Amino acid sequence: MNALFFLIDTVLEIYLFFIFVWVIMSWLISFGVVPTYNRFVVGLMDFLYRVTEPALGRIRQFLPVMGGIDLSPIILILGIWFIRNLIRYDIAPALGVGIGFN
Repeated sequence: MNALFFLIDTVLEIYLFFIFVWVIMSWLISFGVVPTYNRFVVGLMDFLYRVTEPALGRIRQFLPVMGGIDLSPIILILGIWFIRNLIRYDIAPALGVGIGFN
């Protein structure tokens, strides 16, 4: 059971990394720091879009338009942190799992 919780926590951590990279890359592209004609950049952004957009799109459906400011990544990051802490400090100890699960 410990391995299952560790796997879920690791997947959520990797997904958080993808979200952070998506946000930073989108800022760099909008400010013209990273060229959009680079094939690596286009491939990376396409991958990140396909990975993050299903969750971010659902959150955007419930958020009001904030004048060009996208708050959906912040809400998704907070939600993932909540789920990780719920697993680590509530669910795993209640099941008697969690030794070495930091």
